[in-house]
Amino acid sequence: MIHVQNLSKTFARVRAVDDVTFSVAAGEVFGLLGPNGAGKTTTLRILATLLRPDAGSASVAGLDVQRDAEAVRRTIGVVNGGMGLYDRLTGREILRYFGRLYDMDARAIDRRIAEVDDLLDLGDALTKPAGTFSTGMRQKVVIARAVLHDPPVIFFDEVTSGLDVMARRAVLDVVRAYPSAERAVIYSTHVMSEVEELCDRAAVLYRGRLVAQGSIDELKREAGETDLERAFFSLVERSGLAGDDDATRVAA
Repeated sequence: MIHVQNLSKTFARVRAVDDVTFSVAAGEVFGLLGPNGAGKTTTLRILATLLRPDAGSASVAGLDVQRDAEAVRRTIGVVNGGMGLYDRLTGREILRYFGRLYDMDARAIDRRIAEVDDLLDLGDALTKPAGTFSTGMRQKVVIARAVLHDPPVIFFDEVTSGLDVMARRAVLDVVRAYPSAERAVIYSTHVMSEVEELCDRAAVLYRGRLVAQGSIDELKREAGETDLERAFFSLVERSGLAGDDDATRVAA
């Protein structure tokens, strides 16, 4: 579903993504694990066609992210922790508006709204203006908007930041339930417990480089640890990328 080959991106003098390669199969939740500044969001922005790489290639659902950018956008959904909503519109109005942007007819839109309501328990978020939403309600509608057109690929980028325990659980349940024989998810986070719960495989990123990748058990075995957080520290240290002042950055 997703193939990334020798991907690189530089901003000024900062190498945000440095020769990164990985693949994601249908049915998988694939984790991008690393601290702030590791290159996770830049990688996802390239896959979502929001940035052009300096080198390397990437494809989503068989579509090249540079040559077929418009088609890629129709096959993906994107969710992050800072996406806005139109405050004067109700959740239902927002979803109907975005459904039309995806060329869905009115009947298909209403059917999908009912399906995502069952999935996310949108409740009052469908009838109240977005300006009155709690943080959890806003995030649920953002996710509903991203999955409304039933895309084969979803990117989740630090989606649980700032959510209360109930909203966080609802989000994690959606992430775990979404993959299928025709769907895949990339889940970007620095929260180790979320990676252990959700991800079939993960890539450890640090300072733009891919340090290790594999199943959670494989990452632990490679590091010689039984705990993912300890494994993460060990893998970063072995990579030679961490300086003496980086202990707090890795844990951030």
